[in-house]
This record gives sequence, C-alpha cells and structure tokens, in this order.
Amino acid sequence: MGGCLSDVRGGQQAIGGTKSAGPTSSATTTTTTNDAIDHFYRSHGCQGLFTLLELSLSAKQLRNMDVFSKSDPMTVVYAKKSDGNLEEIGRTEVIMNSLDPAWITKISIAYQFEIVQPLVFRVYDVDTKYHNMPPKILKLDEQDFLGEATCVLSEIVTKNSKSLTLNLSVRDGHGIMRSQGTVTVHAEETVASKQAVEITFRCSKLDNKDLFSKSDPFLRLSRTAEGVTIPISKTEVVENNLNPTWKPLCLTSQQFGSKDTPLVIECFDFDSSGNHELIGKIQKSVGDLEKLYIGQVGEHFVIPSTSRKDYMKKLKGQLHVDRFIQKTQYSFLDYISSGFELNFMVAVDFTASNGDPHSHTSLHYIDPTGRLNSYQQAIYEVGEVIQFYDSDKRFPAWGFGGKTTEGVVSHCFNLNGSRYESEVEGVNGIMSAYSSALHSVSLNGPTLFGKVIEKATQIAAESLHSPTKYFVLLIITDGVVTDLQETIDCLVRASDLPLSILIVGVGNADFKAMEILDADNGKRLQSSTGRVATRDIVQFVPMRQVQGNQLSVVQSLLEELPGQFLTYMRSRDIKPLYINEPQTSGISVDGPQVPYLPSQM
Repeated sequence: MGGCLSDVRGGQQAIGGTKSAGPTSSATTTTTTNDAIDHFYRSHGCQGLFTLLELSLSAKQLRNMDVFSKSDPMTVVYAKKSDGNLEEIGRTEVIMNSLDPAWITKISIAYQFEIVQPLVFRVYDVDTKYHNMPPKILKLDEQDFLGEATCVLSEIVTKNSKSLTLNLSVRDGHGIMRSQGTVTVHAEETVASKQAVEITFRCSKLDNKDLFSKSDPFLRLSRTAEGVTIPISKTEVVENNLNPTWKPLCLTSQQFGSKDTPLVIECFDFDSSGNHELIGKIQKSVGDLEKLYIGQVGEHFVIPSTSRKDYMKKLKGQLHVDRFIQKTQYSFLDYISSGFELNFMVAVDFTASNGDPHSHTSLHYIDPTGRLNSYQQAIYEVGEVIQFYDSDKRFPAWGFGGKTTEGVVSHCFNLNGSRYESEVEGVNGIMSAYSSALHSVSLNGPTLFGKVIEKATQIAAESLHSPTKYFVLLIITDGVVTDLQETIDCLVRASDLPLSILIVGVGNADFKAMEILDADNGKRLQSSTGRVATRDIVQFVPMRQVQGNQLSVVQSLLEELPGQFLTYMRSRDIKPLYINEPQTSGISVDGPQVPYLPSQM
C-alpha cells in the first residue's frame, strides 16, 4: 500500500482512485484499501492487518481430581511462538465444582491472517486453598493438570460457527497420552459495530489557487482522538475543476466514531510536490453530513485569516452531500467463517539463470540436510497459511521456463509431470512435485509470466458461478519478467476476477522493473489497449529484502490479501452466506465499498 499521506504517490489516486473530471457512475467505480489510515498507523508502529478477537471457552467431561467434590477448573491459553516457546495470553476464572464448566472470562487475541497462530489450551484443577487468589498470580505447578489441547487460530475462525471442540490429552503413568474430556473454543470479533456510511461529496464555487488553470481539488477527512488528529479517508483528485464531484467514500463507524464525533473535512489543491494548498475546511460530524443530505443544502468552507489571529474567514465555496447511505460492512472473517474459500495455486521458475540444481550455489539446490532453498521456503510458508482456507487442499502447481521430457520449452507445465492434471495433495504435495520436477525438467528460459497467469485466470473465470471461491496464485522467480507488457495485459484482464497474485523474487537480480506490476505507487496498471485495471491484485516481495529485515515472507506477501479479497467481494455486492440484507437509508446503490479494516481502529 502506498504512503498516501505524502500525497506524492497517493494523492491523485486515493480512496476510490482514478482521476476524474466529474461525476461517475457508482456501478463502474472501484475502491482500494484506505491508504490514509494505513500510513498513519504504520507511522505509529502498527503493522499488518489484524482483527481483535475474544475467545470464549467451555469444557465437557473433565477429570475429577477431588475426593469429596468435583474439580475446580481454570484454563490457561498460550500462543506458541516460532521458536517453540509458549507465551501466555490469558487465563479464565476458576469455576467451582464443575466437570462441564463454561467460563465467563474472555481471552483477547489479535488474529493475523498472514501468520499461522498455534494455540495451546491447558486446563488445571485449582486447589481449594488458592480459591481466594486472583487466577493470574496462581502458580501452575501447584495445581493439578487436567489436560492439554492444541489448534491453529485459523481452524477456529474458518468454521461456520467460529467454534472448535478439541480433545484434552494428558499423559498417564506409563507416558502414554490419553484423551480426557474436551474443550470448546468460540471466537468473536470485538469490533463494536460494522455499520458504515457511504457518502458522495460535491463542492461548488471553490477558490482558484492556480494561475494558468483551475485548482485540482481533493478532500481529506480526519477525526480527533485524545489530542491526536487521525486521518481516516481521502477522495481522489479531480483535475482542473472548481465544482468537483468525487466518487463515493465509505466510512465505517470504527473510523468516524459516533454520529456526533466531530470530523475535520479539508479541501486541498493538489500539488505533485506534496505541498498542497488549503482551499478551505469544515468541521462536521457524520450526523451533520446526513442533515446536509436531507436538507439538500451546502455548508460554506472557512479558512484561517491572514490578518486577524484566531479568526476564520467564511468563503464562497461550499460542501454538498449528494448521497448518504447507511450500510453494513462485512469483515474478512464474516466471509471466511460463512464458507468462502481461498484456493491456492503456485508457479515455479525453471529458467537457466537459477543455476544447475546439482550445484550448491543454485537457487534450486536441494540441501540433503533438509535446509529449505528460497523456492521451498516460499511454497511452504505461504501454503501453510492458505491451506486452512481451502477445504479440499488440492492445489494446482505449475512450472515455467523449463524444457520438459517432451523436449520443448514450456511456460506453463504441470509440476507433477502429468499431462492432464495439475493438482497435487496439500503443501507437501507441492514440495514433492517441485523436487521431482528438478530431476526431469531441464532449466531453460526466458522468464515469461503470461501463460501461468492466463491459466490461473481461466480457472478463476470458470468459478464465477460459485461466488464463494477466491483464488491466490503464488509465482516464485529469480529474474525480471521478459514479457512485461503481455504480463500487464493479463493482469488487467484478471483484475475483474476473484484472483490475487503473489510474486516472490529470489536471488540477486535487480527487481525494480517488477515493482511496476505491484500498483503500490497508487497508479493502476494500464494495458496496451489503454484499459485500466479494475483493482490492484499483485503483491511483489524480493526475498532478500524480507530476509534482511528479519521478516517472514508470508507476512510481507499476505498483508494486502484480505483487502484485495474484500475489494472484489464488495465491488460486486457479494455478501457472506447466511447473513440477512442490511438496513439502508437514502438511495440504494450497488456501489463499491472500501475494505473494512478493523485491525487499525
């Protein structure tokens, strides 16, 4: 995502994106994630898309450790870190005399889509003499252990009920693990509300700040919280226009607060240097904006006086609200838990620039010690996350740039060696097919992405009758793409489909040209025929950059995926399954919605 608060990259294509000279039909507009919010929170040290969850716990048929009564159980929840160590994240209260407890205390955890989050649940029978002590200070080695269960957080949130029942295991006197009761975990998002408003702003009679043309205005909306001004949204730039109408903005209640929370709405004249000139500003709440819409009246901008301190000069220019619609913003978890799936596909670079696979200097070298090469690392880490969102765990896997057993160079061949079937079983199936292909495929070239993107596009297009499917293609390559324009053309066509493309660059090549494919600079891809991509569907990450920063490949690759998923679903008004239609006010439209990012609010 671009840092659009600088406005050098993101100013002209902000929320809702492309430049416009006037009103646009909402049926044809699309939106991207809110770069203003993203930049603000990243600058304050917050990274990655996450959703705060509350875990509710209950248990059945626990072991009874007491002689004259029943056990007094308490559960301790741990997060298992990448080094294998456990980090305690919370404890329930102690429930007296119960083998089927349902605890009141909720355990808070940040769900991060791009990370596999193993959890460990340990249940203890708390000794009677400790009943008056707060659970958090109890020494666990002084309590009776009732059993342990483990799972991955993704396994919980992908269930329709967001609930998962696990067997509790305990080691008996012979060292054998025995099942002893169950623990059930239920997850709920902690966001207070998913209500949102879609607003279409228009201005009239703005002051002109340019000498030889008219101003290029855009609006920026901010909320003040605890003395800090938080930018929450921004329109695109409308060029050379003193009476602009912008594409609809969608604001969630997590962004704007309550309907009475004051918002500062500033109108700027865009400057590519980033030194935008203030045209005027207004302070209005969402409730006030609704009144402007109902009354079909405008509100005059004001600007600080240059001659009188603390005086605001009233301007001729006015802000109007042409449309105000209340709606429900569904989250990524709403879709996933109701049955939507992410279907994983992978394509591996078999060009000669990778080096002879038999040489330990090759990027394709299979280390007999088990150490993963960069290709294996990317397949394993990304696949490990995505597999939880794909019910059948059968993944198409291809290679490109290699000479197959048929003696021809192919830019899209099945990694498993089959002529007809590209799917393999699970992440281990991909790893195995990749290793086998290195023995039967000769490295060749050049580096062409077009064929594998076309294949993924075809699969995504064939699934349009099943709106619950979304596809994720991982391309791993060591070189700069040779067919850049053809690749761009393919990506523009694919931007209308339920598809995201993740590209990992391995090795020491100069990947600057590859960044063109990743529209993080705020400018969408444009095909050779002049067609502009509907949305950004590519995320590119050079492996060496990730390793140098001690970050996970999967975190860097997947942080934008939920937003891309939501942009697609909302632009087509696809709602989660089993959810009733939301109540709306104002004029009903089938317009796009800005992805709901509860993580940062």
